[in-house]
Amino acid sequence: MAGTFDILRANDLIFNYVVSNWLMGQKPPAFDILAWNADSTRMPAAMHAFYLRNFYVQNKLARGELEIAGTTIDLSTIKSPTYVVSAINDHIVPWESAYKTVNLVSGPVRFVLGSGGHIAGIVSPPSPKVRLWTNDDLPRDPAQWQAGATEHRDTWWNDWAEWISTRAGGLVVPPSTGNASYPVLGDAPGTYVRT
Repeated sequence: MAGTFDILRANDLIFNYVVSNWLMGQKPPAFDILAWNADSTRMPAAMHAFYLRNFYVQNKLARGELEIAGTTIDLSTIKSPTYVVSAINDHIVPWESAYKTVNLVSGPVRFVLGSGGHIAGIVSPPSPKVRLWTNDDLPRDPAQWQAGATEHRDTWWNDWAEWISTRAGGLVVPPSTGNASYPVLGDAPGTYVRT
């Protein structure tokens, strides 16, 4: 999967490292997103081929023709509020393609466009560098949406937090976990993350 996505931006994601690492012997700089990227998705070859063929080549999910275990997946039956976020420099899911989601579901949709690429656009904690574009109008054409969008110096995280707070209901105390055979070892997130 990672190799497929790297090929989409080969100059940046393959050849840049061939030149600097292999030819010039330079180690890549410490960069948190490179660590994230190194932990790539692993899937069996048949699943990978199914994914690429059905979602990218034939676009069956968007056309309402994707069948899984005998059930056709029809996005138009989704009537619940949907929050769609994309990133302006995403090379894997170009934002214009992600924007088309607003016309695939039947319920109310909020589309927001963040700065960054496929990973950095989503992993974008509040900082002076991040941007967000919003537009409550949802024309069919993504270029029209962008022309009417407002830029904010903020992360999409804050927009989503505000959006979800009006839809999520009150906080609920989680049920107790564990039992006599498997007692609770500690509070979340667990002690292993503190090592």
